[in-house]
Amino acid sequence: MPVVLSLNIAQKTIPVDYAQKGATGIDKRPVEGPLQVSPQGPKGTAGSGVAGDTIADLDHHGGEHQAVYGYAREDLDWWQAELGVDLHNGQFGENLTTQGIDQTHALIGERWRVGTALLEVTAPRVPCRTFAGFLGQRGWVKRFTQAGRPGAYFRVLEAGLIAPGDEIAVVHKPDHDVTVEMFLRAVLTEAELLPRLLEAGDAVPPGVIALVHKRTTIELDS
Repeated sequence: MPVVLSLNIAQKTIPVDYAQKGATGIDKRPVEGPLQVSPQGPKGTAGSGVAGDTIADLDHHGGEHQAVYGYAREDLDWWQAELGVDLHNGQFGENLTTQGIDQTHALIGERWRVGTALLEVTAPRVPCRTFAGFLGQRGWVKRFTQAGRPGAYFRVLEAGLIAPGDEIAVVHKPDHDVTVEMFLRAVLTEAELLPRLLEAGDAVPPGVIALVHKRTTIELDS
């Protein structure tokens, strides 16, 4: 049975020179929990959906469609071998380090019962300079993108409690083939895939839907 291996939060931000806002909440550490997980408002006005977690840059992180970030321990182990460094749970800024479930090929709109909360897969993690600076890896944005192991963002459909050891049950799979990995390629390397993201409906973040419509309009006008 897939499980939450660890529940991770940043109880405070840390000042850094590589973050756009001059500080970051990416340094998340395991906690015992359980913690309340709650729905959030629009990006820019709302933060993390995990109680006690801190976000420094609300323009680019947090909000309804990025309320919770998950990363698989299996993918952290893969990166450990690639980078030759130890990676603790939470090292990639994830709230949920999972075991036994494939996040890369999860479908956008897929729903997971985790603890007593209901989460919906919404998007991949798009790497940024803060992520690169935190890990101290040159060329990290390109390397992370090419690896295609981005982890998944979730929105909270039903508030609840999550703790380490909680089982993860996939309770709904939508009728399309838009995966987290395809989403990453669409927004970063294969723009021709962007229109397909609309198949996932309102599980897709509004900003990405707007990007798809903008690109379609430009192509029709050109």
